[in-house]
Amino acid sequence: MNLTARDLGLFALMGVVLAMVGMFQSWQLAITILNMSLISAIMALGVNMQWGYAGLFNVGIMGFTAVGGLAVVLVAQPPVPEAWAAGGLGILLGLMLGVATILAAVAVYKRMSPGKLRALAIFAVLVIGYLVTGYVFGPAKNAVQAVNPASEGYLGGAGLPVILAWPVGAVFAAGVAWLVGKVSLGLRSDYLAIATLGISEIVIAVLKHERWLARGVNNVTGIDRPVARPVDLQPQAWVQSLAESLGWGVGQTASVLSGLGYAGLFLIVLALLIWLAERALNSPWGRMMRAIRDNEISARAMGKNVTRRHLNIFVLGSAVCGLAGAMMVSMDGQLTPGSYEPLRFTFLVWVMVIVGGSGNNWGAVLGAFVIWFLWVQVEPAGRWFMELVTSGMADGSGLKQHLLASAAYMRLLTMGVALLLMLRFAPRGLIPER
Repeated sequence: MNLTARDLGLFALMGVVLAMVGMFQSWQLAITILNMSLISAIMALGVNMQWGYAGLFNVGIMGFTAVGGLAVVLVAQPPVPEAWAAGGLGILLGLMLGVATILAAVAVYKRMSPGKLRALAIFAVLVIGYLVTGYVFGPAKNAVQAVNPASEGYLGGAGLPVILAWPVGAVFAAGVAWLVGKVSLGLRSDYLAIATLGISEIVIAVLKHERWLARGVNNVTGIDRPVARPVDLQPQAWVQSLAESLGWGVGQTASVLSGLGYAGLFLIVLALLIWLAERALNSPWGRMMRAIRDNEISARAMGKNVTRRHLNIFVLGSAVCGLAGAMMVSMDGQLTPGSYEPLRFTFLVWVMVIVGGSGNNWGAVLGAFVIWFLWVQVEPAGRWFMELVTSGMADGSGLKQHLLASAAYMRLLTMGVALLLMLRFAPRGLIPER
């Protein structure tokens, strides 16, 4: 799709705003906003594929993002030999028994005739499988988690380059999405939203509590990064020379250079995804998906397998969200399961898609930049505004304390106001579908 002069102007305006942040606040903050906006844009692209192309209401975005983040740990972190010796094989055997139990229950369901006998047989298979799996898996898990729990207590990963975790994160998220889609895509849209939200909560709960997998709420830190850290760049002679020529501190220069390295990688990934998404959207496949979205009954009458097509796009969009999750963890250098808040950040990504323009890939990207910028800047701006409003009040005033404490909620207020204004005055978004 060709961008109009207005569309290019909106992107140029966003670039000017980021440049002003760099000039009047700090270039580190501007680069941080840029990088998180790029990751958010990739996530918004995934959601736009599901909603904008096919009308699928997925509220489990954070679950797929967390799976992508987990892939970074499993791929890039070095293995923990002591943990593997203590219970690694037992955990693998327990997982295999759990999968075998599910497959056995499915086989019983398919082979036996409907009735009480089939229900009892499935129940027996599940109970016996659960007990056997727990007998093998439980002691092995406890043994692994007891290995140096202050800094390890998990199996670790494969010790491969972290950049390989990005496509692996997409594959992991796609696999989870396929399982979710096979179960829930036959549901009505509102039930699909509830199902995906519930599954997202389950995925994040597993990450929080299964410490053998990724240390749970103890977090995995020190993950290898695809770009040199600022502390590693500071001793470099060329970095010190550049800092002197710019009149900056060495630490500031190293931080900006590291951030620009991530921005370059993220821009390459985003550009590739945009190119592929645009080609897909303007292909016969894309026209078919939009036809299914606009009139599912007519599409079924024309012989289209709507459920299968929904599964395709659900898996594809979730894979893109998993890719974004892997990129975010590799930039942060740590996996913190407690930071994945399904309702809060799922709402934020949906606002990005709606404000940018549902069904338009470029609109989703622009919406991500606009909303993430507001998300970062509104809270300090709100505090400044509250301090200005309460400057004439006595220090012990209860009203003053209440207003200052309320500044933290300016983010959510601004997101709600932005969404309401867009729905009222530009319901198709900043760059609408064409």
